[in-house]
Amino acid sequence: WVEQDPKEILKSVHECVEKTCEKLQQLNIDITNIKAIGVSNQRETTVVWDKTTGEPLYNAIVWLDLRTQSTVERLLKKIPGKNKSFFKFKTGLPLSTYFSAVKLRWLLDNVKEIKQAVDDGRAMFGTIDSWLIWCLTGGKNGGVHCTDVTNASRTMLFNINSLEWDPELCQFFDIPMEILPKVRSSSEIYGLMKICPSLKSGALTGVPISGCLGDQSAALVGQMCFQDGQAKNTYGTGCFLLCNTGQKPVFSEHGLLTTIAYKLGRDKPVCYALEGSVAIAGAVVRWLRDNLGIVKNAQEVEKLAAEAGTSYGCYFVPAFSGLYAPYWEPSARGIICGLTQFTNKNHIAFAALEAVCFQTREILDAMNKDCGIPLNQLQVDGGMTSNKILMQLQSDILCIPVVKPSMPETTALGAAMAAGAAEGVGIWSLNPGDLTAVTCERFEPQINPEESEFRYARWKKAVMKSMGWETSEAPSNG
Repeated sequence: WVEQDPKEILKSVHECVEKTCEKLQQLNIDITNIKAIGVSNQRETTVVWDKTTGEPLYNAIVWLDLRTQSTVERLLKKIPGKNKSFFKFKTGLPLSTYFSAVKLRWLLDNVKEIKQAVDDGRAMFGTIDSWLIWCLTGGKNGGVHCTDVTNASRTMLFNINSLEWDPELCQFFDIPMEILPKVRSSSEIYGLMKICPSLKSGALTGVPISGCLGDQSAALVGQMCFQDGQAKNTYGTGCFLLCNTGQKPVFSEHGLLTTIAYKLGRDKPVCYALEGSVAIAGAVVRWLRDNLGIVKNAQEVEKLAAEAGTSYGCYFVPAFSGLYAPYWEPSARGIICGLTQFTNKNHIAFAALEAVCFQTREILDAMNKDCGIPLNQLQVDGGMTSNKILMQLQSDILCIPVVKPSMPETTALGAAMAAGAAEGVGIWSLNPGDLTAVTCERFEPQINPEESEFRYARWKKAVMKSMGWETSEAPSNG
């Protein structure tokens, strides 16, 4: 189970706003110069709140939470041949614990306050963007209940072709459509910032909130991947590789998701992306720190890995929440294999970083097969990209250059770009011709492709061993 307190998320946003205003004042920038606000959020994470009190009715259920496994199995029984991809051409997604509809179904089945609020017409559902925008535009006093197409496309209730909530999908999951937010483009004025008690700087009152993108779409925009075939990989808690496929959805034959990349304005075309999702990337470093205690911080993993210089035949498959793309195998669990009496924590640290790179390679292979045009370089961003060993390893394992912008927080940048380009704000244009080149750091492959292939083949063998570990039938306590 992975939960977050929606009020804590809101509080962290208020703190972020405060700190930003303070920093601007230190830089002698007048905060009345803030013309627009953009929101970027973790996708799929599900919140239901009471529109009369403004209070959440339960904790937010986070994207990688696995409690819905039994819900998924129950829903699969309703589908001919238990076909996980039954709704693929409507939603772009397989039926999985990952998406919001199954989390919402779990909440309706298990939390009586939510069931009651729905019956009374008090309930509102949203992903984190909807919760934040509703609160920031006034909450129970006239807050705007909306989401954008990128977040809606991760709920499994949204038709990615018609760009509307789909009555048939809502009926399948038995979700009342009146609790859903209104779907808007990723770049338009949704509402105005209202002052709230915990915000000291009233200066932002009345500033339009005009950008909204799910974090991975925001990074795609922030990396300026506006052309077909451009791709970026974000290294956060998980790893998300998105490739822009233009104005037509491309449906994967190799376990990737079809998702909405962005729609930068009400009258602008919608663009689609193929996405490969890895559940555990940065989270593996946290696990080495918090669960095994072999490092005190993320920097130390880089140091240990550098000391080892190799995993010495040790392979780590961090399938803590099952495997996501390209396998979609919830029964997998994490394994470390190839251990000898020589293996030490340095090798395990190295194997953990290698795991992030191998998972990315699996997704890139799938993407190359689906798109038909192999990527000649990978644009990267996110917190983990500060790890130079990881970036070099990634280039070695992919056998192509890895390119990192000097400003790695491209998710925030993408949300800001969308906010500033909105109609009625119009501070800048996002036409590719008007954009300047970004300064980057490049990592070139340094090992021979044969060695890379050998290590990758061993990794795939380890993945096979991690599968089918967990069964949902627990032994009865008779």
